[in-house]
Amino acid sequence: MLRNKNLILTAALLLFISLIAAQSFKFSISPTSLKPGEKGEIRATMTIPEGKHQSHDPQEPDYFYLEASHPSLSFGKTIYPKAHEVVSADQWDYYKSVTLRLPFTVKKDARAGKIDINTTLSYNLCLDGGACEPPEDTEGKVRLEILSATADAEDTAAAALMEGEDDRDAGEDDDAIATSTTAAEETPAAAETDASKGDIGTSDILKFMLFALLGGLILNITPCVLPILPIRIMAIVNQAQKDRAKVLLHTLIYALGVMLSFGVLAAIFIGLRSAGEQQGWGFQNQNPMFSVILLSIVFGFALSLLDVFVLTAPGMNTASRATSRSGYSGSFFGGIFAFLMAISCTGPFLGAALPFAFRLPSPLLLLFFLIIGLGFALPFILIGLIPAAMKLIPKPGEWMNIFKEVMGFVLLYLVYTMLKTTLALTSGIYLMNVIFFLVLLGFALWMYGRFVRAENSRITQWVFSVIALAVIVASAIYLLPIKDEYLQAETQLVANAEGMIPAPHAPEGWFVFTPGLHQKLMDEGKPVFLDIGADWCKNCMTNEKTVLFTPDIMKEFAAHGVTLLRGDFTRKDETLLKWIQAHERAGVPFNALYIPGKEPILFPELISAKRVRDALAQIPKETE
Repeated sequence: MLRNKNLILTAALLLFISLIAAQSFKFSISPTSLKPGEKGEIRATMTIPEGKHQSHDPQEPDYFYLEASHPSLSFGKTIYPKAHEVVSADQWDYYKSVTLRLPFTVKKDARAGKIDINTTLSYNLCLDGGACEPPEDTEGKVRLEILSATADAEDTAAAALMEGEDDRDAGEDDDAIATSTTAAEETPAAAETDASKGDIGTSDILKFMLFALLGGLILNITPCVLPILPIRIMAIVNQAQKDRAKVLLHTLIYALGVMLSFGVLAAIFIGLRSAGEQQGWGFQNQNPMFSVILLSIVFGFALSLLDVFVLTAPGMNTASRATSRSGYSGSFFGGIFAFLMAISCTGPFLGAALPFAFRLPSPLLLLFFLIIGLGFALPFILIGLIPAAMKLIPKPGEWMNIFKEVMGFVLLYLVYTMLKTTLALTSGIYLMNVIFFLVLLGFALWMYGRFVRAENSRITQWVFSVIALAVIVASAIYLLPIKDEYLQAETQLVANAEGMIPAPHAPEGWFVFTPGLHQKLMDEGKPVFLDIGADWCKNCMTNEKTVLFTPDIMKEFAAHGVTLLRGDFTRKDETLLKWIQAHERAGVPFNALYIPGKEPILFPELISAKRVRDALAQIPKETE
């Protein structure tokens, strides 16, 4: 029976995915190589699911258009095909598939080389019944090779012929209605964009959902989660000794807390995307209030582990004892707390899949995050399903009390690291406010733990519960609001003789990254290594301390003539965010080696000295 239910659920999931995946996109460019002054065309083909259509007002494009950007190109206006159905003078409808075209011209001063062109197709599909969906954007990327102005004209034609005939949809009318006086000539060559950017197929979806499951599983051993993981295991040990039959229920409730938290995070991203906000993984760590709230929660858990207080409900001792035995609420909130600790490490371990996820329709984006949560909770679910696995866990004893108290100090160390992040985002004055708030928070929790006990009267318990809550709320209102003067002022740095600014908090030889400086170094034929990190990013710190900032690797950089640039993503920085996203990454750490005339060499989130040396070996001798 259980097997049949699993088969039905799997089939339903696959059907759901296949229906959404019926909507797909393909971006192409024609021709694939041009000289300065020559013209080309970018195309975007959208496959429209059954039961829907795309409307277009020929006099006002509104939500349906194609656009692209690159400093080496100038673009015309979107070219629309003939309507499949003309409903009225201001409503043309397209069914099944539609291709938009965008003419462009290579600027005469464009430099030779391969360039990636970012494209965006804006659309809003409507149901055949009449209701329309909210407008959405789909991003793509196409590649163009700009030839030298002195290149033989026949090379361009030969390159176009090698590409073959255009695979335009058979149902698409060749004639087009141009909304621009600048129209590109028809060219048979077309180069498709990367599949991960354009056409999202079922196989891609299933692959990245698997990445989400594995990424969630890996989160259990990250520096963010590992310190608190034994605490939850210890709670399961206690429950197993009292009632093994409830272990599975505890693990499922823990999983519910985890998955609900990831679902809320997905809803936030969906809301931000709907509002047109740029998304970058780790943005929550750039908010000092988020850091303060999280470190306060961790501080409270640390005091609980050190037996400063035990959470009970005043006047409800019987219910309190029942909760202590079953601990269902503890399992649920344990899942939420584990999520809060894991969130800073989620982006790096899912870096390959998150950019893909942000291009998914909202239902699949929600499913993606829920699967991350499922992977994160999977070890506990397995313990619940296989009780024999509990035999691997030692029997309870005095060692558990010692272990619990040690873990309390581990959490206090995490509070210390979060305070350092708060200092990086704000001034020392605000940090002192936060520390004083923690003192008052500790006092309130001590007062709660001292007087809200079964041996005291009900009125005593209620009075001190209210007083403790009042102290916490009042101190938070007074001490934690972030004023303008509390925000850390940017350090004024002096540029060197070459106009480059030394990067703060980095060894000598690292300079502050700007896109303009990067382009200048590329134009001069100099290799560049770029490191974008943040003070709250543990993997960034690990990469820098163990590899990038070490004397051996610094010597390797110098021997190969590499200019070292560093970007600080500790605070919100739209320039760095766009740069990271342009390389199809979701957050920091971001490390790349740029060799003139070659594709950038992107590094994984955790790098090694060997990987850096292997990349440097690809620099041509004449470039060094």
